[in-house]
Amino acid sequence: MANTLWNLPNILTLSRITVAPVVFIILLYRPGPLVSFLAALMFALAAITDFLDGYLARRLNMITPFGKFLDPLADKILVGVALIMLIPLERVQPVVVALIIGRELLVTGLRVYAINEQMSIETSLLAKYKTTFQIVAVIGLLLHYTYDLGMGVMAFPVDFQAVGTLLLYIALGITLWTGIDYFYGFFKQAFKK
Repeated sequence: MANTLWNLPNILTLSRITVAPVVFIILLYRPGPLVSFLAALMFALAAITDFLDGYLARRLNMITPFGKFLDPLADKILVGVALIMLIPLERVQPVVVALIIGRELLVTGLRVYAINEQMSIETSLLAKYKTTFQIVAVIGLLLHYTYDLGMGVMAFPVDFQAVGTLLLYIALGITLWTGIDYFYGFFKQAFKK
């Protein structure tokens, strides 16, 4: 069962890759508060499948090499597509998107090369935080507008564009730091050979 390619965790991962771009294109075609909220909701649901597929793979003993490769790639596609879609809406700076996507491509390429060299590059805890910060930042940027949270006299306005931007800059710092760390670890292993 553990070697089955088409298991539930892998199907959830594939759904994250295939559904997210279509949803974002449709939902962000006509931006506005309701559409932005729906886009954020769909993104959040897609992000939940990231946690769900890993949990199910471990719990049901369905971890596959395909799933181990595809899961982080699906995260990168999900976040990357969302960030690219936010550029024309002027909710994110293109240079930030270029740096994040560039790092993700370089690290993915490094992982593929390392596999070919029988080297292992494990995902660090900080890289998992990076993904979490990216996801939460994108949710804020998708929400974009100021919403009143709470009720009655306890209500307070939250500018989700500002919150998302702040979180994205934190995510950018972690993204770049972990990218450097992966390359450092790779070269350290390579020179030991």
